Amino acid sequence: MLAVIETGGKQYKVKENSVIDIENLPDMENKEVIFDKVLLVKNEDEILVGKPYLEKVQVKGEILKIFKDKKVVVFKFKRKTGYKKTQGHRQQLVAVKIKEIITSVKAVKKAAAVVQE
Repeated sequence: MLAVIETGGKQYKVKENSVIDIENLPDMENKEVIFDKVLLVKNEDEILVGKPYLEKVQVKGEILKIFKDKKVVVFKFKRKTGYKKTQGHRQQLVAVKIKEIITSVKAVKKAAAVVQE
């Protein structure tokens, strides 16, 4: 089973038991995370697409670690004025292991009817 979720303004394609690195959000203090903004779910034989999100479909994940990404160097320069400025930035990231993709039978049938229309 495959799903596309949205978190932190970005979209991620996830499978069960896969590990993704996402931006650290303020509500990620717990060990378990539930993503309810699911855009797409693909089973073996059918694809469900939300408008914009699928109802009653969730993706459960477990936080593995919180870490910083590689440093990005920002260099600003204006010629002939002698202006130079160097800055660095390290983004806080969270490694999340996807435990399961939860779909209810009613949600699957309702979404399938919407897709066929």
